[in-house]
Amino acid sequence: MASPLPTRDDTIFAPASGLGRAAVALVRISGPAAGTALDALAGGRPEPRRLSLRHLRDPATQAVLDQAVIVWLPGPATATGEDMAELHLHGGVAVRTAVLQALSRVPGCRPAEAGAFSRRAFLNGRIDLTEAEGIADLIEAETEAQRVQALRQLDGALGRQVAAWRETGIELLAQAEAALDFSDEGDVDDDGLDAILNQKARNLHDAIRAALADGHRGERLREGFCVVLAGAPNAGKSTLLNALSGRDAAIVSEVPGTTRDAIEVRCDLGGLPVVLVDTAGLRETEDRIEAEGVNRTRRRMQSADLILHLVPMGDRPDRQAVSGAPTLVVQTKADLAAGVEPQGLAISAVTGAGLDALLDAIQAAAEASLGHGDALITRERHREALTRAAQHLERLITAPSGFPPELLAEDLRLAVRALGEVGGHVGVEEMLDRLFAGFCIGK
Repeated sequence: MASPLPTRDDTIFAPASGLGRAAVALVRISGPAAGTALDALAGGRPEPRRLSLRHLRDPATQAVLDQAVIVWLPGPATATGEDMAELHLHGGVAVRTAVLQALSRVPGCRPAEAGAFSRRAFLNGRIDLTEAEGIADLIEAETEAQRVQALRQLDGALGRQVAAWRETGIELLAQAEAALDFSDEGDVDDDGLDAILNQKARNLHDAIRAALADGHRGERLREGFCVVLAGAPNAGKSTLLNALSGRDAAIVSEVPGTTRDAIEVRCDLGGLPVVLVDTAGLRETEDRIEAEGVNRTRRRMQSADLILHLVPMGDRPDRQAVSGAPTLVVQTKADLAAGVEPQGLAISAVTGAGLDALLDAIQAAAEASLGHGDALITRERHREALTRAAQHLERLITAPSGFPPELLAEDLRLAVRALGEVGGHVGVEEMLDRLFAGFCIGK
């Protein structure tokens, strides 16, 4: 029989610091039994929001578990919006294990799942969905630009902007509903439904469209700037990948067709996340496995942010073989082509000649494409919801004269709903409150 799903009526606890040996281990507790847990382990609750040194005891045996610093944080002004407590323990594994086991024996307490504290913060209105996503992005950040973007998200940059847009939409929707349902009331705007077709609605549409026209910088910064190394067999792709990554990530061989599948290496280039992709050599082949590798190369080129077209010094590049994204021709094996005049960017992955110039070129392309964490939209979910909102607003402001006003109001309602999806706030209660408070209808 399946166990029942946990509810917000229970109390969760978990280590909030890294596993293993450390100077200090932090255990967080959140929920209605957080105070009870302190009573059971620490012999009572200290003054709220002040550190207190206590002996922690096993509630079953009263054996001392640790001498710890504890904090009592009564809700709702806490990170999760619930009663919370923190235990600052000595960081030994045995100490932490003993305290966690003791907490599990406190009635109403259970171990937390991954993300449970942030989930409760969202459910209790302490953060919106975009800020919760910012926490996840900050944990996953590998480069400086990703860290900056995640902090902006966590600070509410997107949430505040979308909330302002939604506020405007709710005001317009209140006007529309009043014009439709209470047109005979004297305190309703005589302009009626035409009020939603003014410059304010158009400005809202244009602002959302401007945010969407960002070249997908935010999503690409989260995922990494994709650089595909492409070219004929034995052009030096795998050797260059190893040289740029500083390790033997790809097999290097003089036998054509050695690389059959794409090999990815993630790196930090000037604070920007860059994904280098080694691919199978481009050529016609009867080998079915190698042919599949060539097909995969072409698909990766179509989705790349930048293609490095590698051509050995002295060979002419086949420009028709490489397409799909901005392309930089790189002449390889410069150390084997003495006396040959380079035509463009020439490198030697063996001696390192030209690698700094190549990295500078990649970094410049990444900076132009990604920015430095200044994107507003960072996930496809945001983009999809904002696109729907803009589409509904566009239908509203471009509707011909005489278009049924009920349909115009419905487009506006759907636009407001789509904006609410971004922050995780979807409902009609705010619109209803604004409608009745603003137009004195209830008489």
